Amino acid sequence: MTQTVNGSAGALRAAISGPVIGPADPGYEEARRVWNAAIDRRPAVIARCASPADVAAAVTFGAEHDLEITVRGGAHSTSGASVADSGLMVDLSQLSQVSVDPHAKRARVGGGALLADLDAAVQAHGLAVPAGVVSHTGVAGLTLGGGMGWLTRQAGLSIDNLVSAQVVTADGRIRRAAADENPDLFWAIRGGGGNFGVVTEFEFRLHEVGPVVHFGLMFWELSQGPSVLRLAREIIPALPREVNIIVAGLNAPPAPFVPGRYHHRPGYALVIAGFGPAAHHEEVIARIRKELPPLWDFIAPVSYVDLQQTFDDAYAWGGHAYEKSTYLGDLSDAVIDVVTDHLPQKRSLMSAVEFYRLDGAYSQIGEDDTAFGGGRSPRYAAFIVAFCSAPHLLPAERAWARSLWGAMLPHSLGAGSYVNAMPETGEDRVRAAYGPAKYQRLAGIKRQYDPHNLFHHNANIRPA
Repeated sequence: MTQTVNGSAGALRAAISGPVIGPADPGYEEARRVWNAAIDRRPAVIARCASPADVAAAVTFGAEHDLEITVRGGAHSTSGASVADSGLMVDLSQLSQVSVDPHAKRARVGGGALLADLDAAVQAHGLAVPAGVVSHTGVAGLTLGGGMGWLTRQAGLSIDNLVSAQVVTADGRIRRAAADENPDLFWAIRGGGGNFGVVTEFEFRLHEVGPVVHFGLMFWELSQGPSVLRLAREIIPALPREVNIIVAGLNAPPAPFVPGRYHHRPGYALVIAGFGPAAHHEEVIARIRKELPPLWDFIAPVSYVDLQQTFDDAYAWGGHAYEKSTYLGDLSDAVIDVVTDHLPQKRSLMSAVEFYRLDGAYSQIGEDDTAFGGGRSPRYAAFIVAFCSAPHLLPAERAWARSLWGAMLPHSLGAGSYVNAMPETGEDRVRAAYGPAKYQRLAGIKRQYDPHNLFHHNANIRPA
């Protein structure tokens, strides 16, 4: 197969305006590299597309040569969905443009843009798109699976703010997906992942945010875990929408604002972001300090762009990663017991468990309005991240993540996971993520737009 591809690569080079990179070409090693260093795969050819027409030509080439097709946006998939051995990587990194209409509060975002690209462009106008919390994540992969972060409580998921998308489907056609055009495709890409084509451009609705927001990081030692989680359970659901808190079990970062004696110390943190009046944020901080004084804290106004980069170093490129997720109705006593029992068992300073609160605007969207697999009732999304500096450390951390996930599962809202944090993508796991009715509808749309399952290197939905 490799010889066949190499012999035909000239045809691909003639068909697209962007560079085509093979194993013998300069830059191949860097071009095939992805965020998760545990993924080491060698594609037969990389098409670095410079336009939607390039993407269409690359998809057609891959189909004609029976190649495994993967799509690289930010390359942030823990499972390594953007690269396959001996396959064709459709690289969107040159499609990273962001154009903003501040009057209409709309942004058009290329399929290869990172959150950092998006945040910088829209914040120039005091606007934002609800997105993730690590700025070197790709907009495309994050959005197609749902997209949750700091603004979810006040403005919903990324897909809830998607107005339209330009999609290259398996037949090589460039289509517009929106409420008024290909509405079935528009429904499916809002949560259905990369199953239905390559999205080369997103159009988002924007919200007024920043440029300065209120930030707080409060930290307690391991022994205070039950008290921290019970306090979070009491405070978070009653917060005004413009305040959000991420709950985390982690090691304190070696940052300048952390007292040196606490660097790398394991414990629990509440990371607090306020987007409204300073008084609302200050009231939350004061209550927490009064009810459970932290070991240390850092409270300061920061730019929204800086807030979006808070976790960048913690999840930097080059780490060896594995991730599990589930949804919880509450931080119940049983969940607290599981978390506080398992957190001290992790070995890597970089591994963590995080809880995102999903309610408010998130819960105002109907269960079936989008293809998103998570239910819309108020809940927590739990993320268990095994993250290591060296490959030999990952097996033990992976076992820790699986053990914690397994112990949490009986107290969760079912076996479903967030598809953006699902390393095992067997059919049973994917069906569980969407539920029977939604999976069946997605499979029918898959049959229409990708009947031969060309786009399957993902949390795959098989054509009906």
